[in-house]
Amino acid sequence: MATITPDYEKTDLGTIQIAPEVVEIIAGLATIEVEGVAGMSGGLAGGIAEFLGRKNLAKGVKVEVGDKEAAADVSVIVEYGHRIPDVASAIQQNVKNAISSMTGLHVVEVNVHIHGVHFKSADKEEEEPSSLRVK
Repeated sequence: MATITPDYEKTDLGTIQIAPEVVEIIAGLATIEVEGVAGMSGGLAGGIAEFLGRKNLAKGVKVEVGDKEAAADVSVIVEYGHRIPDVASAIQQNVKNAISSMTGLHVVEVNVHIHGVHFKSADKEEEEPSSLRVK
């Protein structure tokens, strides 16, 4: 009979332990898969919104992992033109499904914090002058 102890599960062959950082990475990747997400935000503590890079896949994600349950908070920047409630709902569903399917944890909540809106036209305007200077 398998027994659950804090932070890991005992099996006949040994223990299974999933680090909270792993759950954060899963939640971060599930978030950026959603259409309308421009990037992740550092949250209130970070102050300045930063886009997700390969170096920090858990940027803008905070999770609490218990014995059999998990809760996640994700901070995102939404692309202009997308309906924010629809994007947030899709994030919640995608994060819940990813964590549940990959870890077996029951996801009790996924809180989505919108920290900004990304305008694509602003990037294009910034890129054009710099490309003219290079030539």
